[in-house]
Amino acid sequence: MRLDHKDRQLIDRFQHNLPVCERPFLAMAEEVGLAEEEVIGRLEALQAREVISRVGPVFEHRRAGASLLAAVAAPEEQIDLIAACINHAPGVNHNYAREHAYNLWFVMTAPDEETLDERLDELEHQLRLPILRLPMVEGYHIDLGFDIDWESLP
Repeated sequence: MRLDHKDRQLIDRFQHNLPVCERPFLAMAEEVGLAEEEVIGRLEALQAREVISRVGPVFEHRRAGASLLAAVAAPEEQIDLIAACINHAPGVNHNYAREHAYNLWFVMTAPDEETLDERLDELEHQLRLPILRLPMVEGYHIDLGFDIDWESLP
């Protein structure tokens, strides 16, 4: 699949420093010489073709409230039901199955530690299963931006 110059510009320029403003796609458009609607359309097309997986900011989660990684050892015959229950809990994201005794892992967020604890306690009560709570001890920034050598690609 060939990407044109504007697609490449969008990918190269906005892996870092996504504009933080009311209309980020307009700011992107102005920088690369396109209309806002065209930037949105191109990014949607790149996502649909699985060239990119996500467009959005990454922020320091501790500045936005509280969160932690959690895990549950769900009986295999109930894993879908338990996963659905977890998915409906407030503040849950990144719920995924693992091959481990703790086979459902998720991240829960809240505005503060007290609310986070309350949400986890309530979910634990609903599930009737203990939740392994794994708060982050030390954070690491992993830069997922990539320099792309467009000339070497087919």
